[in-house]
Order: sequence, then C-alpha cells, then structure tokens
Amino acid sequence: MSIQLPPLFQSRMQHWLGGEYEDFIASYERPRHAGIRVNTLKIGTEDFAAISPFALKPIPWCETGFYVDENDRPGKHPYYHAGLYYIQEPSAMEPAEALRPEPGDRVLDLCAAPGGKSTQIAAKLQGRGVLVTNDISAERTKALAKNIEMSGARNVVVLNETPERIAEKFPAYFDKILVDAPCSGEGMFRKDPDAVRQWEKHSVEVCTVMQRDILDTVASMLAPGGRIVYSTCTFSPEENEAMIALFLARHPEFVVGELPHSPLFAPGRPEWAAELVESGGGLSPLLHEAAQGGEPLLARPGALAPTARAARIWPHLAEGEGHFVCVLEHTGERAARPDSAAGSAPGPIIGAGEDLPAAEAGGRAGGPKGKGRPQGRGAGSPRREDKSARQARGQSKAAYVREEASEGDVRRACLEFLAAQLTAPLYGTLLISGDYAYACPVEPARLLGLKVRRSGFQLGMVKSGGRFVPSNALAAALKPIESARTLNLSSALPEAVSYLKGETLTFGAERVARAEGTDAKGYVLVSIDGYSVGWGKWAAGVLKNEYPAGWRWNG
Repeated sequence: MSIQLPPLFQSRMQHWLGGEYEDFIASYERPRHAGIRVNTLKIGTEDFAAISPFALKPIPWCETGFYVDENDRPGKHPYYHAGLYYIQEPSAMEPAEALRPEPGDRVLDLCAAPGGKSTQIAAKLQGRGVLVTNDISAERTKALAKNIEMSGARNVVVLNETPERIAEKFPAYFDKILVDAPCSGEGMFRKDPDAVRQWEKHSVEVCTVMQRDILDTVASMLAPGGRIVYSTCTFSPEENEAMIALFLARHPEFVVGELPHSPLFAPGRPEWAAELVESGGGLSPLLHEAAQGGEPLLARPGALAPTARAARIWPHLAEGEGHFVCVLEHTGERAARPDSAAGSAPGPIIGAGEDLPAAEAGGRAGGPKGKGRPQGRGAGSPRREDKSARQARGQSKAAYVREEASEGDVRRACLEFLAAQLTAPLYGTLLISGDYAYACPVEPARLLGLKVRRSGFQLGMVKSGGRFVPSNALAAALKPIESARTLNLSSALPEAVSYLKGETLTFGAERVARAEGTDAKGYVLVSIDGYSVGWGKWAAGVLKNEYPAGWRWNG
C-alpha cells in the first residue's frame, strides 16, 4: 500500500466494516477522483458542457458537478480565472446539495474556507437572499474571500469570527446553516497524505468537544423551521452518529431530516456508536454526558436510531472520498418573511442613468460619523479589509500609508463611477468602510464589533486625489452587457493568458465595445469568450492591466 495508514485506524476500520474491509483498503490503491463544479452564477451547466475544454463525466449527487481527468490541469485554463467552475473534491459537493438553499434564503456557512461549499451555496441563491460565510482562521479567510469574489457572488458577507460572536449578532436569523465541522479527517487519508500525519494531533476526543460546542451555538442562530446540515470528512462514529444523537438529546426541537440518498451512499451506522456506549469505552468523555438523574443521554432507548437516516460516503462504494452528512430540521413553524418569499434584496444603490443622490455626511453602519461608528476591529474593520485587498494587488505597506478619504468622498466617488460605468443597477446597502465601498446584503448594524473580511460585495476604493478604483470583485460579478465599455478576448489566442499574467495589451479603439455616447477611453470590463474576468484602463491604443497580482496566472 502506497499510503501508510495508522495501525490503530486500520484495526478500528477492520472491526467496523467486517466483510467490507478488504474492498475499503483496496480503494487506497486506486487513483483519487478529481472534480469541477460549474458556477451557475456565470454559465449554465449545458452551456458549459458545450464549450468545456475537458472531458466531463457527471457526478451522480450534484447536477452541476463533473469528474475530470486531473492531468487536464483545470486550474490552468482561462475559464478557471473567469470563474466558470470551481475545482472541488466530488464528495465535498454533497453537503451543500443536502442543505437545499433557495433564492431568498438567509444562509450561514460557518466553517467555510477555502470556499468551495460557499460558492456552491451562492450559486444556488442566484443573488437573492444573503450568505454569511465564516472561518475562524484569519489566514484562511484570504482564500475564502478570493474564491467568493472570483465566483461573481454579490450577496455575501465574509467573517473571521467565533461561532459565539456571530450568534450574538444573528440570533434566530438564518434559514439554512452548513456546519462542515472540524474533524479528525480520516476520510481524506486517500487524497491528502498530510491528513494521515495530522491524525493523532486532531484526536477524536478534541474534535468532539469542538463539534458539540459548534452545534449548540448554531442551534441558537437558526430560525424556527430552518435546516442545519452537519458534515464531516471522517469515519469516526464518535464524531458522526454519536455527535448527532447527543445534539438531538440536548435539543429536542430538532429531528433528523430526509436526505435523498444516492444509491452510491450508505446509511448512518447507529449500531457502531451503540456498541461504544454499551462497552463503556472508546467514546470521548463528553459523549457520556448524563441527563438529570445520571442516565447517559446516548444510553436512552432509541437515542441513536434516527442517525440511520444520515449518509456515509465510502471510497470503495462511490467515486469520492470519505464523508458523513446529516440533515437536522427544526420542528418549529417557519415564519413568513416578505424578503424570503420574494427573494428580494435591499433597493438599488444606483440605477443606470439615475440622478446621483447628494453625498451624505455619514454612510457607515450606525449613521453619521461619530454616532454609532464602529470602533476597533468592528463592522467596517477597514484596517483588516484594506490589508487583504492591498496584498491582493501586490502593493507594499509604504505605498498605502496616507490619510483616509472622508466617508462622503468615498460615497460620492463610488456613486459617480457606478453611474458612469454601469448600464444596470446594483442592489444592497451602500456601506463605507475606510476607503472602501461595499454593497452590504445585511443590516450593517449586525456587523458592528465583528471581525469582517468583506462587508459584502466589494465595489472598490478611493485612492489619492479622490480617484475611485473599482474592485476585481465588481468586474467578476458583472456581465459584459452591464458595463459601458467591454473588451472580449479569445481563450484560443495568447492574448487571454497575457491579460491574466498582468501584461499590457495594445489595440485600437475599434476593439472596445461601448454603449452609445461612451468614449473608448476609461475603465474597460475585460472578458474571455464573453465571461468577465477583470478590469483594464484603455487610452491611446494601450490597455493598462488592472488584473490584481494575487489573482494572476502563474503557470
């Protein structure tokens, strides 16, 4: 066997799987499976299949997912940079499918980095409702924010917070919550050799404590009648069936919901956890938690039985890595909410051709400057956000140090740019954070005091002299028809890769498609085969490349 599995892991799996064990172990000798998921914010599945540069084989449990040959290097094609697909392990597509988010829902992805499941949820929302995506690791939120922006999502807030702090600001707020919980990672052994090395450090006992606390906290953030999907990439019954049963015992207002099983999925195995409970050994001490009177919660008759409705994905049964997925439904009645029924967002920030509103004195969450203005690393958290954006552009700290523009100046510059550059309205609450402008999809006051990586859809920033610089997130989210100036590059020609490498392009004004009455000079939305990727600034036959350094083609 090329992968050296821990002996303790092998003995546990041999015990649990019995006659299936040999097939399970044999799966470690087979090649891992690579997958991509079509981003339907940018392109329909059938349309992508028609132009795909790769051979595609459908993934049975995800209608937008396809197996691809890893040797085709899907990360090295211009369509990847255009956000037409996300590279994702096939089994990892199931939790967001089980969550079943719908346009207009309020959704939380709690343990989200690097963003695969969040971009999957955002595509299902289709720009309606709100997605709050979070990771407790500040470093990992950099990749999370980038992937959200590359996908073209317009209704996403990115946080870097603990579950408890989010719960303070969003009590009973979300319709759907995804908890892709930190776990011992046994299901990734075949894909990631480092997971094997980390197994003993990420012990089952440590993970169950985190999982129990996370589930207790997210329960307080779910609106009545809502849905939680709990998933792990481990085989451990302590972290799967036993954890679900403990949650149900502590939260009787929840039941295990129906999970449409692919024929390739296996059901949950409550008998494994039951054996551990009966033997009195193997389980983390917290799973022996007793109710009043001293009876262990998991020893109650029928406590573990509902977990059979969960799903297990095994590498010897399905073409994917190991996963556990369980749906938890709140039994309360879901309250009618106008924005949920209609799937509407806040009103337009500015519509094409509309008169600009007068610049306001305030603009931050909380109102005019000095009244409710975020303090420290709060809702706007401009220092945190500006640092990340600066790194993405490859700027040094010295190049950035200067006095911030006033809130009114940023607001005015942003609205002027949108009115001049866009041919369609944007929606959301215009939120000013330092030098940055955002279309915020939630009530800005909810973000006060939180560590915010992105306060919503980043529109751009004001630089020296009051000049507004649009963000690449804005470019990635726009369709060419929504921009006053566009340039289309062909993926079949070297010019597309030249642009993605950050190189300057030269061509005449005739190639700049533009709205009637618009001059060729100025910001140009650059697309590849009709799908937007970034900005350029055209003047006198030269397109100055505005594609951010942190996003560039490095092959």
